[in-house]
Amino acid sequence: MKAIAIRGDGQNPDDLYVADCAEPVPGSGQVLIRTRFAGVNRPDILQRRGHYPPPPGAAPGLGLEVSGLLASAVPGWSAGAEVCALVNGGGYAESVAVDARHLLPVPRGLSLAEAASLPENILTVYANLMEAGGLQAGETVLVHGGNSGIGAMTIQMGKAFGAQVIATARGAEKCAFARRMGADLVIDSELDDYVTAVKDFGGADVVLDIVGGDFFARNLACLNMKGRLVQVGFGKASTVELDLRRIMQKQAILTGSMLRPRSADEKARLTACVRQRVWPLIEAGQIRPILALTVPFTGAASAHAWLEAGDHCGKVVLDFTDAPAG
Repeated sequence: MKAIAIRGDGQNPDDLYVADCAEPVPGSGQVLIRTRFAGVNRPDILQRRGHYPPPPGAAPGLGLEVSGLLASAVPGWSAGAEVCALVNGGGYAESVAVDARHLLPVPRGLSLAEAASLPENILTVYANLMEAGGLQAGETVLVHGGNSGIGAMTIQMGKAFGAQVIATARGAEKCAFARRMGADLVIDSELDDYVTAVKDFGGADVVLDIVGGDFFARNLACLNMKGRLVQVGFGKASTVELDLRRIMQKQAILTGSMLRPRSADEKARLTACVRQRVWPLIEAGQIRPILALTVPFTGAASAHAWLEAGDHCGKVVLDFTDAPAG
């Protein structure tokens, strides 16, 4: 089969190339998906550069979410069923083995390309916003990078579950995108002091942050009493200085997580929760995938370069539908 591999040190998107690889053999409880589309995410870039190694037992290749057709029947699913799934690596390939418990149906009304942009994004946001962050209806969430896949999904999920949403973004175009996603307040972080704006709005009960660095102290300043700061990434520095008095004064909770290192059982639990609580919202049109770019899988390098440039609004997927046999 064809798959995307990495040459050299992986520091440049052009280090990605198309290779001939052996088709994976499904293990116990797994099933093979014939990939039609694969989502591209920032962890893929980190892995390419050598900064996000696969956890033990994971497939070594790039790619954390796919859509496609089941190669065989498994309990609850028929052969040829259209599915999307969170995978533990190897999604940038014509076929990928996945834990059958991590399968999700393609939501009614969505294309396979749109479905491929969902699993990693939605499971990450749901786990951190709704579970770790404990967001409740009537509360306010602040999310940074409102133009990103995580940001756009946080805006939509927060609104769908009855919260107010504040989003930051850089530049007029990205701010306009965050407003279209439904954010109640959008702050241009290049021009404005977001702390003052958030406080004037009433503060934040939950902050979902993908930036880190000097945003950390400002995020704490934005939190209301008993607020929750949830770290899901660090576009800036991962090491920060913490004044413990701020935590104590506000009775704040600091937490965060990564999705990929979680156990297969935990991912199965999350998948079931998302299917029950979020999939109906997608099918009702309250949450929708924001697919900004579809690239032939042979252009994986351009997809990585596009994402690294930081000018995106939404997500990018690789198209395997015209992959040659071999």
